[in-house]
Amino acid sequence: MKNMDRILLVSVLAILAMGLVALYSASREYRFQDIFFRQVFWILIALALLFLILQIDYQKFMSISYLLYAINIILLLLVLFFGKARGGAHRWLSMGPVNLQPSELAKITLVLALASYMARRKRAVHGMGFFAGAAFLVLPVFFLIVIEPDLGTALLLIPVALAMLFAAGVRMRYFAGVAFMGLLSIPFFWYFLRDYQKQRLFVFLNPNIDPLGSGYTVIQSKIAVGSGGILGKGWLSGTQNQLNFLPERHTDFIFSVVGEEWGFFGALVLILLYMIVAQRSIKIAETTPDIYGKLVVTGFITLFSLQAIINIGMTMGLLPVVGLTLPLISYGGSSLVATVVCIAFILNIGMRRPLF
Repeated sequence: MKNMDRILLVSVLAILAMGLVALYSASREYRFQDIFFRQVFWILIALALLFLILQIDYQKFMSISYLLYAINIILLLLVLFFGKARGGAHRWLSMGPVNLQPSELAKITLVLALASYMARRKRAVHGMGFFAGAAFLVLPVFFLIVIEPDLGTALLLIPVALAMLFAAGVRMRYFAGVAFMGLLSIPFFWYFLRDYQKQRLFVFLNPNIDPLGSGYTVIQSKIAVGSGGILGKGWLSGTQNQLNFLPERHTDFIFSVVGEEWGFFGALVLILLYMIVAQRSIKIAETTPDIYGKLVVTGFITLFSLQAIINIGMTMGLLPVVGLTLPLISYGGSSLVATVVCIAFILNIGMRRPLF
């Protein structure tokens, strides 16, 4: 396709390939035997959606962004009443053989709705009403996801919205006000946290306070990453992985599999690929004259980059465990499709910007 950023696309495909290799290793155990093939299926669906989105001018999504946002709000409400529970959380809607996670789709529809709102009101960007209107769009989605509960995804929406506001040209004093309010809300935030969420923060500070409980996964993850050395133990040869010491190794902690089996070199290659995706996307945002396109790219690449940083940080014990998947690597249909759709929009906008 003309003007497509092929470096960005190839980098995404390379990350998907690395994800499949790591997932195959993580899913060899009998009870996970169908995970690899499910992921292949979802990758094919995601790539089909990518090429479909590339055929449509991204501007056409601006007219239906509020409708998509409203539909997603309804889906989030349905999750609370009819959602499928896993580990005490109601995050999935069962649709026959498919489990849909509306909070993943909410990342997309919120960014599109925010971009549409900001683009239509760009002349009022310096007013308090502009900032308040953006908050009005974010807060319903934020609280509905918190209630599920999925605090990690909910908190991720805040920096995404702030990055888009910054790209739109909002004055810095409003960001200072948000930071001040955030500091004041910490005691209230702590009060409303659930016991297991508080325990995760304690474990982040000292994993050894509960080495066989809340701290077990983090400890095993750090052992796996550290034992990989420079070149790793080799594919299918990671002991923490293959001997079943590492829980959630096919989802939130799959980076531990990469670190153990491929070592520092393999992990570095993966991180460099993420950096290439971020750098190419930032270039598209910088060179796109259309404010709507610029804001969409800003929102999606902030979402993508933060999720990768947080996931890698938590697997190495540098950040608290918040239950975020590693983009394009972790197992999960909703997460994978949502991430590829975000990339599709970035490529779409890059294809339709004027070349200088």
